[in-house]
Amino acid sequence: MQSAILPVLFEVLPRVVRIAAYIAVGVFAANLVVAFGLVERIAGLSRYLTSPANLPDEVGTAIVTTAASTTAGYGMLAEFRESGVLDDRATLIAVTINTFFGFVQHIFTFYWPVLIPILGREVGFMYVGARAAIALAITITGVLAGAVFLSDRSTAPVAVAETDGSGEIATADSVLDTDSDESVRATVEDAVRSTWKKLRRIVPRLAVVYVLVTLVLRTTDLESFTTLAEPLTALVGLPGAAVPVVVAFAFDTTTGAATIAPAIGETFTPKQAVATMLIGGIISFAVSTFKRSIPFQYGIWGPEFGSKVIAVNTALKVVFIAAAVAVLVA
Repeated sequence: MQSAILPVLFEVLPRVVRIAAYIAVGVFAANLVVAFGLVERIAGLSRYLTSPANLPDEVGTAIVTTAASTTAGYGMLAEFRESGVLDDRATLIAVTINTFFGFVQHIFTFYWPVLIPILGREVGFMYVGARAAIALAITITGVLAGAVFLSDRSTAPVAVAETDGSGEIATADSVLDTDSDESVRATVEDAVRSTWKKLRRIVPRLAVVYVLVTLVLRTTDLESFTTLAEPLTALVGLPGAAVPVVVAFAFDTTTGAATIAPAIGETFTPKQAVATMLIGGIISFAVSTFKRSIPFQYGIWGPEFGSKVIAVNTALKVVFIAAAVAVLVA
């Protein structure tokens, strides 16, 4: 048993350390931006989203952060939820609104430098545009959901709770005086303590779930999920050659793009190519949810609320991807 677990630990450890580092950044930043009164400055543009959604301005800082790091953005939202700034319903809506901003960072790190050169300009821009439209539609859905389900909430700024973890909400008047070096030092020290307390709770849970999931992956044939490829491609009228592309795309986006690229213009029209890759994205949720989303979301939120976040994220993505595919093959 020990010989089976040790390799998994070595595989999981770097991933857990990397995620923990980003969470630490998000939690630490969440405490500082509120304690130093920076919410108003950072959340200015995002207020066009948070205000109609009846969310506090603090959520705007998480939105801005998500554009740079999804993990850090989630860390900030976790801190706001735990401190009482957000309840469960508001947190789910905030996570939904974050979707487009989480997508933005991938444009510069993956889509532009990797995927578009593989697919070519026309299909590459069509695919990235479709993914951007899907992400934006989910974000708008979050804003509309906030307008409806949080209509009884006040959007007045509410500071993060005291960083000693007491759970009591600080008022705007309690923001520390940053003119004093001693106050600045005390604020930073409080933020460090709060961050450390959260990491002590999150990281063990994150590590345990990742180890369990990795062990299951090594003993389970996840390729059985790809049996969905043929009926899905047939349903929307795609060529039979779409099946192996969908299977490849479901497990590795770059491989899937490289597989379909030579057939564009011959076997696939540009629209068919984009629809095929989007269907690959639908099937990949079954794999990526188990491999990445469950460990990550359970680590941050715990199993109960983490399951709700996964359910909302997955349902919205599948619905809007399906709608995009329907438009492309119409």
